[in-house]
Amino acid sequence: MVRKHLLLTGAVQGVGLRYRTKYAASMRGLTGWVRNRADGSVEMEVQGREEEIDLLLQTLQQNRYIDITGLSARTVPLQSDHYFEILDDD
Repeated sequence: MVRKHLLLTGAVQGVGLRYRTKYAASMRGLTGWVRNRADGSVEMEVQGREEEIDLLLQTLQQNRYIDITGLSARTVPLQSDHYFEILDDD
């Protein structure tokens, strides 16, 4: 079990990324959150099995409207989330 803090750049706002992320994360049993940032990027923390997090990112990258051109990731401490949610914009 890991928790990753991710920052996505590219065509990531206004393309349904947050809703697609919430749906795909929930289907994989992942917890955490996602939100738009004022600089046009999308920030998220996602927790679960590393393989499932990798599959989530693959799912997002396969969407024809979403174009992730930059991704930074770091491992952060685990938290006691119970579900995956969309937070208000930064």
